[in-house]
Amino acid sequence: MGYYIISGIMLVIGMIVSNRLKSKFREYAEILLQNGMSGKQIAEKMLQDNGIYDVQVISTPGFLSDHYNPSDKTINLSPDVFEGRSISSAAVAAHECGHAVQHATQYSMLQMRSKMVPAVQLGTSLGQWVIMAGLGIMGFGGGNQTVFFIGILLFSLSTIFSLITLPVEYDASNRALAWLNSVNITTREEHEKAEDALKWAARTYVVAAISSIATLVYYILLFLSRSRD
Repeated sequence: MGYYIISGIMLVIGMIVSNRLKSKFREYAEILLQNGMSGKQIAEKMLQDNGIYDVQVISTPGFLSDHYNPSDKTINLSPDVFEGRSISSAAVAAHECGHAVQHATQYSMLQMRSKMVPAVQLGTSLGQWVIMAGLGIMGFGGGNQTVFFIGILLFSLSTIFSLITLPVEYDASNRALAWLNSVNITTREEHEKAEDALKWAARTYVVAAISSIATLVYYILLFLSRSRD
């Protein structure tokens, strides 16, 4: 029951933040930049200004599907961002280039997160199932809690990953905003709105991290309570 309560609360909070983020991006997508540059042009200029010439800016389907792919060195921008000439387009394009700059400068937290990906994928796919199996064994009178403990360890990998993601995302936004301001891509008013949009984007990662921490703590407390029984 405790798990469902935590999940329900975090689901509601996540939906509120996600809806607010979408609302902000749609609002700022209606405000065109005074310089008239598209997201693609902004991304290419930020890459060039940072001495990065081996990263390609391409269009990818979807809404807020924008991301940097370090494996093939591509900035993938959704159509609205790639072709758009709005504050939202500028903020998103620069943020994703922030990740490319992190990659090029070997930003330690990004490197750590990248190295964790294989282990996290394993932990995410198996963690919940192992935990359920462990609880099932104990529920049927099994005294050995090893399976449950292994499940907790696997799940903890995703929690650690979500925590490492926070500085990576905030740093990318800070790099983006600093560059937008330094080269006068945005006016003062436009810059404030771009900053607001990126703050809401970062909050989605904060909610995900808090949700993961809360779930992990619940599992640990459940493990400890069963250990005392």
